[in-house]
Amino acid sequence: MKNKINPSDPSTIEKFVDSLPIPAIARVDNTCDYPKPRKPLYSIFMNEVNHKFHRNFPYTKVWGYNGTCPGPTIEVSKNSTINVEWINDLPDKHLLPVDHTLHGAMDTPDTRTVVHLHGANVDSESDGHPEAWFTKNYSSTGAKFKKEVYEYTNNQPGATLWYHDHAIGITRLNVYSGLAGFYLIRDELEEKLKLPCGKYEIPLMIQDKSFNEDGSLFYPDNSTPPVDKPIPSATAFFFGDTIAVNGKLWPYLNVEPRKYRFRILNASNVRAYDISLDNDGVFTQIGTDLGLLKKSIEIDSFILEPAERMDLVIDFSKYEGEEITLLNSGGPPGEHTGIIMKFNVNLPLRGKDESEVPEDLFPYHSVNTSLAIRERTMNLDESTDDFGRTIHLLNDRMWHHPVTEVAELDTIEIWHLVNHFDFAHPVHVHLVNFEILGRKEFTEDDFDEDGNYKFDADNLIAPLSYERGLKDTVRAEPGQVTSIAMHFKGHTGDYVWHCHILEHEDNDMMRPLKVIE
Repeated sequence: MKNKINPSDPSTIEKFVDSLPIPAIARVDNTCDYPKPRKPLYSIFMNEVNHKFHRNFPYTKVWGYNGTCPGPTIEVSKNSTINVEWINDLPDKHLLPVDHTLHGAMDTPDTRTVVHLHGANVDSESDGHPEAWFTKNYSSTGAKFKKEVYEYTNNQPGATLWYHDHAIGITRLNVYSGLAGFYLIRDELEEKLKLPCGKYEIPLMIQDKSFNEDGSLFYPDNSTPPVDKPIPSATAFFFGDTIAVNGKLWPYLNVEPRKYRFRILNASNVRAYDISLDNDGVFTQIGTDLGLLKKSIEIDSFILEPAERMDLVIDFSKYEGEEITLLNSGGPPGEHTGIIMKFNVNLPLRGKDESEVPEDLFPYHSVNTSLAIRERTMNLDESTDDFGRTIHLLNDRMWHHPVTEVAELDTIEIWHLVNHFDFAHPVHVHLVNFEILGRKEFTEDDFDEDGNYKFDADNLIAPLSYERGLKDTVRAEPGQVTSIAMHFKGHTGDYVWHCHILEHEDNDMMRPLKVIE
């Protein structure tokens, strides 16, 4: 296989030959003198490094946090504030083709970065605003850049968050290059529940990638459909033809016949995954994007859009001696992208499995929609730019248009996401968590003369069983209105909301969100 392998041809790449890597845990920087924080300081560098996606691949140049892809996992306790300095140590030339016609990319450096802690209730100056970007040594900074050291207060329930690049006009390239990592908030409730932990709790970051014959990352330099100019030109969709988990292509994990907890993240640019086990086994879901469910449930499959997370348990005691493949039936069908990784239940049981998965988990209080002070009708639509390319928009507005979403601190709002497309969009709202109220196929009769959605809570399709929990990203179904409810609390300032298909958010499917007193 080593002699015959062609990284650009997935049919030549042998599956299940690399062990699943587990991202390292980030360590506090005890040597840094700047600044002198009262809270723990993490210094995390963004570097260009060589990475092995497969044992038979040559090294691939990627961008990583602290030299790894994915970056190190940051673990914190609820209500314990930390400081993080994200340090841009990248070269001047980008790994991938940069389209200089996009907002924020016309007259700015190509290797600008800014880090967004996805799912965090955080001060706006530490949120990773797209225009708060910076270059190496902070020699150039964006209009919203305010500080070099971010503060994360972690004043929220235990959850699976993740950090990733968010620089305007270039997020799709920076994340695809490798700039992503896990951020786990832990709380006392989890400890009391006795869920699988330690080496039996494993994060899984799933991404699709494509490669050139020499093993370098492939990313298209033209749009969909192609245009004569500009070149490079941003594409609206890009699906890789291989699947990487924690930076390895189709890895395997040897497990004991006992319960394991998996925190699964879709960190792909575009691809949604519909995940199941090839032996028709079940998952016990315990959480969504932003924390534990009220009650655990059993599911046999689930869809993860880009940026969504799933917290679940697999009980391998039922499958001793088996090989189980994690499958994907989502996205464009493909012989190779339909396979994610393999579990080999071949390790001896090391001591009695004393972990538990109780039915009752987290008795959080749902949003009281009767207290909502405002409903907003948010249209997901499209237009054409000066080069004849399709651009995806929110409320028919581009990034630079004046702010229209101004929310008041400590108020509840209901948003109705009206998807006029024939495909789904994952919509992410910064700062808040929200709950999905339900969906409804819409017709013209569902809107008043001003275009406002006529909301009827009794006439909704209920959220899917695995969507009932605290969320920060929601799948807006095609041809439907998806209604969500959120409570703006904790902070004021400048935030954003956007489609989390990275190619879309880079090309104007992102809007400002301002929270005021």
